[in-house]
Amino acid sequence: MAYNLILFQIVRQEKAGERCPLGKRFGMEIRMDNTAIRERYPYFYETHLHTSESSACARSTGAEMARACKEYGYTGIFVTDHNWGGNTCVDRSLPWDAWVDRFCLGYEHAKAEGDQIGLDVFFGYEAGYNATEFLLYGIDKAWMKAHPELRSISVEEQYGLVHEAGGLVMHAHPYREEAYIPEVRLMPDWVDGVEGINAAHHWYSGTLRDKTVFDKRAVAYARAHGFPLSAGSDIHSTNLFGGGMAFRRRLRSAADYVQAVLGGEDYVLTDGKVWYDKKGNLIK
Repeated sequence: MAYNLILFQIVRQEKAGERCPLGKRFGMEIRMDNTAIRERYPYFYETHLHTSESSACARSTGAEMARACKEYGYTGIFVTDHNWGGNTCVDRSLPWDAWVDRFCLGYEHAKAEGDQIGLDVFFGYEAGYNATEFLLYGIDKAWMKAHPELRSISVEEQYGLVHEAGGLVMHAHPYREEAYIPEVRLMPDWVDGVEGINAAHHWYSGTLRDKTVFDKRAVAYARAHGFPLSAGSDIHSTNLFGGGMAFRRRLRSAADYVQAVLGGEDYVLTDGKVWYDKKGNLIK
């Protein structure tokens, strides 16, 4: 599927053996020297992660992702699989409650593994509307089961439901251009913030196509509207990119993350190569 273009690049790289010695475990050109940043912001989170239990484009299970992220040095992860309107691998003919049970397996397997190895694992998901996508946080499995209308509601209605639950709606990679995305659609009235740094754009950007421009546009868009920024890897396998957000304190829950972002708490962003402040400015 066209949805799997980024994943195809990962697989092609792995088959070609293009990873350098430092990247044999993580598929990266380098492990960035981030000692000073991590001393000031010691709690590091992956906010955009997919599992093969729920996302058709993912290659690794929730448990595998948890182990890889723990080994990399993350404090915690948010499992954000593609939901009903996105690239899910869960059979849409199932009754709603059964569908939600299956959908949540990636998160639940990651959570069980995380509890064993000391990795915080939080729930979220990526909602799709004809390839315009939103990262939802601060909601849970019970909330999903209580709202079968999630299969057909509008972006505006989704925003209202998430807010009623005290959750957060972040526009995922708003300026991404790929074959599976028919057009860039901005919906500033129905989001709380913007994923300004998507590490996939940085690890698969080359001289023929500079994908980092997608993030530059996203950061400018967020600044124009006064939106908070987030960062995540949009990772689909244990070939990690190292993107995410680092905080001064440990997050207690997904709801705590919501409050940290909306409340203007201090944090930094990374694409796995360099660091940015929470406004998207490069930290030199």
